[in-house]
Amino acid sequence: MEMSTNADRMLKKMEAEALEELTRNILPYWVSRMPDMSLGGFYGRIDGRDRVVADAPKGAILNARILWSFSAAYITVRDPAYLAMATRARDYIFSHFFDDLYGGTYWCLKSDGEPLETKKQVYSIAFFIYALSWYHMATGDSETLDRAVALYELIEKHSFDSVHGGYYEAFTREWGEIADLRLSEKDENEKKTMNTHLHVLEAYTSLLRIWPDEGLKRQLGSLVRIFTDTIVDAGTGHLGLFFDEEWNCRSTAVSYGHDIEASWLLCEAAEALGEAESVKGTALRIASAAHEGLAGDGSLFYERDDARGHFDRDRHWWVQSEAVVGFVNAWKMSGDHSWLELAAAAWQYITANLVDRVNGEWFWSIRDDGSVNRDDDKAGFWKCPYHNTRMCLEIATRYNK
Repeated sequence: MEMSTNADRMLKKMEAEALEELTRNILPYWVSRMPDMSLGGFYGRIDGRDRVVADAPKGAILNARILWSFSAAYITVRDPAYLAMATRARDYIFSHFFDDLYGGTYWCLKSDGEPLETKKQVYSIAFFIYALSWYHMATGDSETLDRAVALYELIEKHSFDSVHGGYYEAFTREWGEIADLRLSEKDENEKKTMNTHLHVLEAYTSLLRIWPDEGLKRQLGSLVRIFTDTIVDAGTGHLGLFFDEEWNCRSTAVSYGHDIEASWLLCEAAEALGEAESVKGTALRIASAAHEGLAGDGSLFYERDDARGHFDRDRHWWVQSEAVVGFVNAWKMSGDHSWLELAAAAWQYITANLVDRVNGEWFWSIRDDGSVNRDDDKAGFWKCPYHNTRMCLEIATRYNK
């Protein structure tokens, strides 16, 4: 697809600004503020007022996403400080998060690195596969690839549902049944979720690029079909969020951020399989469904559940990040310039509202009344450099694809 002069100019501007934001604001915050020089690894939390909480638990998601962010940034920018951060994360993960007795990884640690919650959450194991795959891409380190493959094999052994397809959510430390399957208290306690499948899809896509195994390829293809045939609602184009064992949807909420995120991650997976054209129609339908959550200022609302009278209009940092990437991807698929304009508007909203120009990084969210949310973390269990780093890198690299 040939770019118009206007599109070319718009993308070049976004690319330059995104790389500037990444290298001058986002990553420097994590380099300077997060390393725990006393107990090792990284602090578990910095609160919304930029105060380090030194005794906070150290979560698997945070550590995996730090590893991914700095590995990916190093591949693009080649700053040795990024490689040093990635290696610090990898070494800490190997030493503390891996369960040498039963296999897999812990959900979270105490601040001193001792295991705190030892359950096997497939969502977080998938993030370790994802992050380790990218560290291997950055360095060629063979042990990192071996450990990523071992985690993949554990997911396939314990979590894959050979009868109904897909993956079960969580297990005890010993890989037995567990009563509470949830990632967080706000989730439904169901055996299968869109969110876990989305990030298993993401992890398997990255692993396949460096380890072209036929079994992995088959399972990734199955995941793509689960999304297109089951998770995407045929009537609305939105994603179902929670499912029982037999893939009956058990939720009515719409997550606009997950919609737009899935619209482009699904394309990445199909591309890795050599089947890029097969999902374009579905991906555009999902992006169009996410479009329903747009506010008048170019931002994307968080979530809505009409059946429960719930509409969260806050503008979360990660949702806006995914909006930029997803809208650019929709433009590239369709050639419709209006998608690119939506991406530019979302990016403008981010730079005007979410970027912390004083202390660095981004705020968790902007409330519907326009005020900054300082009650939620600046860095923590769920507030990581992953979404905004990935957005900056995707904008820089998609321009050249």
